[in-house]
Amino acid sequence: MPFSRRSLIVLAAGATLAGSLQAQAWPAKPIRLVVPFPAGGGTDLITREVANKLAGAGYTFVIDNKPGSGGNIGVDAAAKAPADGYTFVMGQTSNLAINPTLYSKLPYDPTRDLVPVSLVASAPLVIVTGADTPYKTLADVVNAAKARPGSINYATSGNGTVAHLAAESFQKAASVKLTHIPYKGASQGVTDVISGQVQLYVSSIPTLIGFIKSGKMRAIAVTSERRADDLPQVPAIAETYKGFEAVTWFGIVGPANLPRELVARFNADLNKALKDPQLQKRLGDQGADVAGSTPEQFGKLIRDDIARWGRIVKESGARID
Repeated sequence: MPFSRRSLIVLAAGATLAGSLQAQAWPAKPIRLVVPFPAGGGTDLITREVANKLAGAGYTFVIDNKPGSGGNIGVDAAAKAPADGYTFVMGQTSNLAINPTLYSKLPYDPTRDLVPVSLVASAPLVIVTGADTPYKTLADVVNAAKARPGSINYATSGNGTVAHLAAESFQKAASVKLTHIPYKGASQGVTDVISGQVQLYVSSIPTLIGFIKSGKMRAIAVTSERRADDLPQVPAIAETYKGFEAVTWFGIVGPANLPRELVARFNADLNKALKDPQLQKRLGDQGADVAGSTPEQFGKLIRDDIARWGRIVKESGARID
C-alpha cells in the first residue's frame, strides 16, 4: 500500500529526531581522523594541532596516517567508512580539488561521496633551495633556467600536487623550463635539496618552515598574492609576475549521509577551537593561516577549486591513469 503524505512526514520527523539524538550522544568513543599523507608533513602537523585543541572540548582522536596515490587512499578510506561520525579525513586542495581532473579513475567523488565539515587553514607554497646553492633570488633561478633550459631540477611531493601545478604555472609565467622530480612524501626530497642533489623544492610553508628557520634551506619566493606573515623577507612571485597566486588549503570532510545535526555540532566546536589565539599562533608558526567556515562555504570552495585547478591540470597536460 502506498505511503500517505502524513506517513512520509512522520518518517521524516523520526529520522530528524534520530539524527538529533545521535548528535547529542556523540562522540561516545574516539574518532578516527585520517591524514592522507605521511607523518611529519604539513597536513599531519596541522591535523595534530587541531586534534589536540579539540581534546579540551571532549573529543578524542586517533590520527590515522594513510598516505599514497596523491592522498587518494586516505580520502577514499574516509569516503567509504560508515556515516556514523567516527571517521573523518583532513582533506587538502590536491585530493579534493585537483585529483578529480588529474586521475582518470578516482575512487571517490568529492562532491558526492563526502560531506564538508569546515575549512581549517590555508597556506601559501614556498620555493626553497639548499643553503649552499648560488641561487639567492627568484631572478637568479630564472636567469639560470633561461641560460640552460631544463638544467635546474625542482622537487615536489608528487605529480599533479598543488606544488607541481604551481611550478608549472610559474614556468609558464616566467617563460622558463625546469625539470620536475616527484617524490613520495617530503622527507627524501628535503634530504636531496639540503645535500644539493636537487636545486629547488616547492611545498607548503608548514612542511618547510622548520628547515628555513634553521638555515638548512633558503626561501626565495612564496606563491601567495602577498608576502607571508611568517616569511616577511621573502618576496611573493606576484611581485614580479602580476596576478600569480597558488595556495593550498586544508579542511575536514566526512563520509556522505552524516546526520546534519552531527555535522553542525562538529562544525561549531571546530570553529570555536580555531578562534583560540594559542592555536592560531601555533599554526601561524608553522606557516598556516587559520580559516574556519560553514559547511556550505567549504563545499562551495571545493566545487570552485575543482573547476579552477581542473583548467590548470588540462593546460599542464598532467594525467595519471
